[in-house]
Amino acid sequence: MTRSLLAGTCGLAFLLMAATLSHAQTQTPTAPSAAEKSATDQGTDAADASDDDSQAPVPFEGGTLTITQPEQDGEKVLAYDGKQLATNYDVFFDRIVEVGGVKVALFDVGDGGNQCGPATVIVWKPEGGTIQSTTVEQDDCGAPPSAVSDNAIYFVPYLLPGDEKPALQWSPTDGLTISGNLTYMPEPGTDWKDIDPEKYQNIIDAFHNEAVYKEAEKLLGKDMPDMATSLLVGGGTEKTASGVFYASGCVPHDCGGNDGFMAVDPAQHKLYFARRGDKPEPDAWPAVTTWPADVKEALDKALGTAN
Repeated sequence: MTRSLLAGTCGLAFLLMAATLSHAQTQTPTAPSAAEKSATDQGTDAADASDDDSQAPVPFEGGTLTITQPEQDGEKVLAYDGKQLATNYDVFFDRIVEVGGVKVALFDVGDGGNQCGPATVIVWKPEGGTIQSTTVEQDDCGAPPSAVSDNAIYFVPYLLPGDEKPALQWSPTDGLTISGNLTYMPEPGTDWKDIDPEKYQNIIDAFHNEAVYKEAEKLLGKDMPDMATSLLVGGGTEKTASGVFYASGCVPHDCGGNDGFMAVDPAQHKLYFARRGDKPEPDAWPAVTTWPADVKEALDKALGTAN
């Protein structure tokens, strides 16, 4: 399991929150399905998405939150008593919670597609005020799942190898602020002998191993997060006759345009990376001319790189 190290100054409450989220936040992110959404909290019901993706209105603070789709196959619209709050192709009611004594409605809003979670739309009504909303989106791939405490909502980012990202929190009084910085770390003390590709859901999981991570850092340097991103949409691994295991993948929403390849040789303590973009030949670490024949063959099989 990947662990994220707090590199900034955070309060004790945030540290405890980050700890409780460590399992959820270190898995390869996937877009949640409508069937997985909870539609009840504090006595508020929302119907499951039907065949036409319609959802029941949600009573909230003297008004009604609705999700509609004005045009067939078009974007859905989140509104409060007719006032538009957000639009996108996927809009789902999550839950109603209480933060700092204020009722807050949470919605998931996103583009859909492979491996990208949705953004979170936060809706609340200050005492004596009008309906307010804000969208939490950490990057082009949505936002981390929200975790609610008594006084704040936390967003602890999913980290790729080489990443450093801020952890965010929101409250009705302070709005969206940065709680601290998180830095990716492999499992301390793990070595080549600890590698077990049978346990990897995605070859990115190999970076959990400290020996693999350090070798990848030497080869890739600042390109490590981009290389890992090019493997995000992928599955399990395959193995060559010599015992090298490998896999390919692609960048979410850009499969075929930004594809990656990674191979691990546990016996020889070597790694091989390639990433194909707009150029005829993929970038490679180390140079493909130094790769063993069976790993080159695997690369061609995965990315179709043979001339």
